[in-house]
Formats: sequence, C-alpha cells, structure tokens
Amino acid sequence: MARSLKKGPYINEKLIKKLQNLKPGDKTVIKTWDRACTITPEMVGHTIGVHNGRDHISVLIVENMVGHRLGEFSPTRKFVTHGGKIAKEQERAEAQKAADDREKAQVAAEKK
Repeated sequence: MARSLKKGPYINEKLIKKLQNLKPGDKTVIKTWDRACTITPEMVGHTIGVHNGRDHISVLIVENMVGHRLGEFSPTRKFVTHGGKIAKEQERAEAQKAADDREKAQVAAEKK
C-alpha cells in the first residue's frame, strides 16, 4: 500500500542530517536500519550501509535510485540455486568452458 500523497514520502531526518555533515567526496559509510526511508536527491553520491537483518549492505546511491526505498537495494534472503544433478552438470560444464577460454586468452597473450 502506497503512502498518501498528502503526507509525502517518508524520509528519515536524522539520516539526512548525517549526510549533510559529510564533506563532498567523503567515502564514509553511514549505517542505517531504516529500510523504509525513501531515497532523495541529497543522498546521491553517498554510500549508505542498509541493514538486511543480519549485517549492513553497502549501497552507493546513484541518480536512478531516487524515489525508491533503501530496503530495495539490500536483499534479506540469499538465493540458493535450483536443481539437482542436471544443474550441477551444467554448472560444471560452464566452469570448464570458462577455464578453457582463460587458457586460450593466456596463450594468445604469450604469442604477442
């Protein structure tokens, strides 16, 4: 359910104040547990550590993220691959192909 337009987006004032205290170009990661906070244009260029329930995921805010929530960029669940025997065979074949490609590139580099 969306937030009422009358109220406007939810923005954590403490987080904005911390970001304003940083100097431009400062690479300090600011930790926050506020996943519901909407990303504003003032946050662009800063790195924010968003809590995912276990640890803080560093998120570099870029212009395309404005209007989204912080929690969208810090997944709370870890995806474990599907499949069984067939998936393992495909993964093994892909790894072998990648190793062969690296070996060919290395031989080509040595010839030059």
